[in-house]
Amino acid sequence: MTGTVTLVGAGPGDKGLLTTAGAQAIARADAVVYDRLVGEDILDLIPPHAEKISVGKENNHHPVPQPEINEILVRLAQEGKNVVRLKGGDCFLFGRGGEECEHLLQNGVPFRVIPGVTSALAAPAFAGIPVTHRDFTSSVHIITAHARAGKPLTIDFDSLVRLNGTLVFLMGLTALEQVTDGLLRAGMQLDMPAAVIENGARGTQRKVVSVLSQLAANVRAAGLQSPALIIVGRVCSLSDALDWFTPLPLHGKTIAVTRPKARAGTLADKLRARGANVIEAPCIETVEREDTQPLADALQQPHDWAVFTSPAGVPAAVHALRRLGRDLRALYGMQIAAIGKGTAAALAAYGLTADLVPTQYDGEHLADALIGAMPQDGSALLLRAMQGGQMLPEKLARAGIRVTDVPLYDTVHRCDKADVLRGLLADGKIDAVTFTSVSTVEGFVEAIGADCTGFTAFCIGEQTASAAKRYYNNVKIAKNATIDDLVTCIEEERNNVQ
Repeated sequence: MTGTVTLVGAGPGDKGLLTTAGAQAIARADAVVYDRLVGEDILDLIPPHAEKISVGKENNHHPVPQPEINEILVRLAQEGKNVVRLKGGDCFLFGRGGEECEHLLQNGVPFRVIPGVTSALAAPAFAGIPVTHRDFTSSVHIITAHARAGKPLTIDFDSLVRLNGTLVFLMGLTALEQVTDGLLRAGMQLDMPAAVIENGARGTQRKVVSVLSQLAANVRAAGLQSPALIIVGRVCSLSDALDWFTPLPLHGKTIAVTRPKARAGTLADKLRARGANVIEAPCIETVEREDTQPLADALQQPHDWAVFTSPAGVPAAVHALRRLGRDLRALYGMQIAAIGKGTAAALAAYGLTADLVPTQYDGEHLADALIGAMPQDGSALLLRAMQGGQMLPEKLARAGIRVTDVPLYDTVHRCDKADVLRGLLADGKIDAVTFTSVSTVEGFVEAIGADCTGFTAFCIGEQTASAAKRYYNNVKIAKNATIDDLVTCIEEERNNVQ
């Protein structure tokens, strides 16, 4: 049975600009054939079981020629796979999507198309440039400035000048002088506002706004590189006033997030909302333990408190109880403690309210709060990772509290993006790395090594910072052990540097 090919426009790069329909198609894929400019966080949405094939294209360098891409799509579909052809921007805007659909049609392969947000509109919007504006122009024209290898541009500049609209040239940085000279020779004013935007709609976006006659020289001086687009028109004069993206507090900073994949989103999203370019590179993962006997034995004894030291421990406890043929009613009669807001929220998702959350979210303050909340001969059931630190149980034991420590999951060091991180670090392109536990520090060091420098390590608490200081010199600690305070710490550090 022949499978289906879905062409998905991935947008300009950021996951936030991928359509819902596109994300759903990726989630159902058996194979994904993707381009170079598709963002890493979008590639992270590809299911683990799906085959991933990179056919990345660069200017005048196509490691996988278009005819071969066409044949790959047909072959995968004929194998009965649900195939996603993931293309940067929009499928049909200079993306050769039409050619791919024609080839699929000729070979009897069913297909569908999910449009994407084109950089021709997204990049100007992120640079404060409305491509149309009733006071300036009522039309926008999108032109490719990419000529076939060895051939000159074939653009009717005279007609473009007569249109009196906003002109957006895609894939045109290498031909910037040809574009500006062509427009000027066709009669466009020397002082016409114009702009070049690099890495549009991404946290590393840069722009140069100038008059047309000086645009090429100013872009060369600024060192802008591909991918970039050119905008020419009076609307470019609004860029400084309407630029909402560049002033964001973390714009221009590239930050690696090392939290487990299931937990990375909260921190990553907060950083992106502040303009950062985020690399989601989990360095640990949690693996639930199959052995439920320690939990079964623990439940034979009475306990005053059930203690959860991470959000991961909550579903691990639920799943372990299910394997025992029980549910959360097994904790009946116990009060429940959570190390922080995230863990309390995980409990709430299962209908449980934490009776105790310490004022500061770390093991030491959790121990102090528990000691103050129970009698000296009280008892605590710790439901946590096998690799949990010893400070919490030891401090409780010293206070005369009986502790039953039940390992529900293992924290395993794993980083699928180690090569990506090493390359970015070697090029000096990572400004900060965030650590939210001792295990994320150790997982990062195991994956990358301890000899890399040039970045600031931002840690959520003292224990995490102590681990980071064993390997790195530039370590900063959040005021309180919360994600919000970690983000604030990063912002304050940037302000201090500036």
